[in-house]
Amino acid sequence: MNSPMRERLLEAASELFYAHGLRAVSVDKVIDLAGTTKVTFYRHFKSKDDLVVAYLERRAALERDGIGGAIKQGDGDVEATLRVISEAIGLIACAPGFRGCPFINAAAEYPDPDSPIRKAVDAHRRWNRTTFEQLIAPLGLADPAEAADDLMLIRDGAMVAGYLDQPATVAASFLRSSRAVLGTGRTTRS
Repeated sequence: MNSPMRERLLEAASELFYAHGLRAVSVDKVIDLAGTTKVTFYRHFKSKDDLVVAYLERRAALERDGIGGAIKQGDGDVEATLRVISEAIGLIACAPGFRGCPFINAAAEYPDPDSPIRKAVDAHRRWNRTTFEQLIAPLGLADPAEAADDLMLIRDGAMVAGYLDQPATVAASFLRSSRAVLGTGRTTRS
């Protein structure tokens, strides 16, 4: 059910959760920012955990759209697709207000692998890893699953580097590291 009020609650939660952390934001703060009531909140979400899962699913959809767009733009060329992904990661990870990967942040706040939040994180990471594996399949690597794991590690590192470096530096490092893992293209500074 995607009612305007549910969307308003999700918008408020997205803003607050990303800026302050999942555990630091109460349902009351979300309700206040959305300009609604507890009754209305609980009509749309059974609990705060349900809201957090919906927030993560929304973030996952945005990331999937971005990666899907990069794959489409790359048009079957693994190198071109990785270049587009690297540029996007550089821009996103170094943007003002960037507070890290929402999935890594959520995993840090909810370490219990059985929590619904951690399950949402794990589902998105599985999608990401599978997508990397499918992207690199044409390269005929001996172990594409292992290479996809390495690409995930590089992606995670780029998310952290966003706090510390410039977009071009993060993008170039992601691309160089990806090329090194895959044995493709130049591995020198791009």
